[in-house]
Amino acid sequence: MIEAENIKVKRNLTALVEFSRIINSSLDLEFILNNVLLTCMGKFLATRGLIALKVDGKLQIKSSKGIPEELKKKFPELNPVDNSLDDERLKSFFTGAKLQAVEKICSSDECLGIVSLGEKLNKAPFNEDDTEFLKTILNIAASAIQNSLVLSEIKKINRTLDTRVQRLNSLFELSKEFGIISESAKVAKLLVYSVIGQFLVSRFAVVTFIENGTRILESKFPGQNLLDALSCYDFSKLTNPVAKQEISGSYDKLAEIGIELIVPMELQRETKGLILLGKRINNQEYSGADIEFIYSTGSLAIISLENRRLFKEALAKQKMEEELELARGIQRNLLPREIPSYSNFDIAVLNLTSQQVGGDYYDVIPLDENSFCIAIGDVSGKGVPAALLMANLQAFLKIICKQGMKLDEATALINDLVSENTSDGKFITFFWMILENETKTLNYVNAGHNPPLLIRDGKIIKLDKGGIILGVMKTFVPYSSESIQLKKDDVIILFTDGVTEAKNIDDEEFSDEKLEGLSLQIISSNSNDILNRVKDEVQSFAKGTTQSDDITLAVIKVQ
Repeated sequence: MIEAENIKVKRNLTALVEFSRIINSSLDLEFILNNVLLTCMGKFLATRGLIALKVDGKLQIKSSKGIPEELKKKFPELNPVDNSLDDERLKSFFTGAKLQAVEKICSSDECLGIVSLGEKLNKAPFNEDDTEFLKTILNIAASAIQNSLVLSEIKKINRTLDTRVQRLNSLFELSKEFGIISESAKVAKLLVYSVIGQFLVSRFAVVTFIENGTRILESKFPGQNLLDALSCYDFSKLTNPVAKQEISGSYDKLAEIGIELIVPMELQRETKGLILLGKRINNQEYSGADIEFIYSTGSLAIISLENRRLFKEALAKQKMEEELELARGIQRNLLPREIPSYSNFDIAVLNLTSQQVGGDYYDVIPLDENSFCIAIGDVSGKGVPAALLMANLQAFLKIICKQGMKLDEATALINDLVSENTSDGKFITFFWMILENETKTLNYVNAGHNPPLLIRDGKIIKLDKGGIILGVMKTFVPYSSESIQLKKDDVIILFTDGVTEAKNIDDEEFSDEKLEGLSLQIISSNSNDILNRVKDEVQSFAKGTTQSDDITLAVIKVQ
């Protein structure tokens, strides 16, 4: 009997050695589990059996024999493995599947799963020796199973790394492509093709919020339906992608038209657009890595679109600067380089241009040795159009001054000429006067300009006789003129609204009242001192603000 027992032990050892050799000859998990299960079932002549392993922390059947598929579907989800054998659901499953023997598969540091065997063909129960032999088999198998699981995890990680490397290469290539594309439509197409190629998406849309509100660059969703759905939500604070489940709850209108993923395109933490994707052709869900790639691609696209917008703005700004410089040149050439001198009149003139080119105009035109014309005007608008209209006015004025026409009739003619050459609501406020040096007489017409101040004996006379501003319509009501006999020490101050409408940091205007009060205080000085005093007061008042309009002043003091 002892000899028979020794033979049995020797046979078992031989079987174990052969079993160890076989299962350690491969790292294929299916091969290992099949051999473990067949060995166990063959050793004990079991009619059925299964092996369940821990996958993502839960037990899942990985190999089985003799158990119907419908029954396997009832295997409970258990977590963790260590306490699962006491779970009533698992016990109930074993009973239903007619499984009797159960043992854990444990490595040195963790429990990998369980093996369960059905009844023996001879109906004999599993005894203590059977249990010990089963544990021995599973101890040998545990290292092979663990090695295979580790290898599978490494392969999975390598596949993930390969995918990430591939996608990084794709992003690198896309960044170069996006960098050289200047048209928004092409940017959108490149974005769409890169996403379609990676994820097999049949329906998609690219939407931007960069220029003029919501703009659909590319879409395979019904256009109006998409716009209507987008208008129901505020995406300005959307900073994270939104997947299918959340869309159904928070963006139901978008879910209704088949959108399953919303990826914001952000720039400096501001959402400048959206990538909207429908179901994938292979019906797979979008993984976290998928969404990360789409988000990165969208970031490249929105940077390209924003660069395009900034480039257009830079070109427009450059064009505007060139236009302003041209207008400044026109304006400088129109203003007189020298002021003629007369024995009975002390004349000083000042023009301070703002950062923008305005339409202020002044001129001093000698008519003969004894008389001269002084004009001041303000053309509506800024830039080249204003400068060109000012050039027209100067041309008309220089020609008409030589014709010897009455001032009121000449003003009507200038108005008719300006009206024929203006459009888009342009107009000119205008004041001009003719001074006789010997007789000290003044004749003027005011066409809607700020009334110049005639200061005499501590009082102010406003020179406001005239008519409508130039350029609004042709003359149908004659202009009126006024003649004044000037006296020694009379002071005349001509100005544009850049003086009286200059604002301080509290948004208050310098005002006509302040100018009139100041003028009464400084009339005893010569014309140049009066001019500088007004200029200094205006600049001091507006200190800390940007000059928004041209400042033009002319001071005439009678000698």
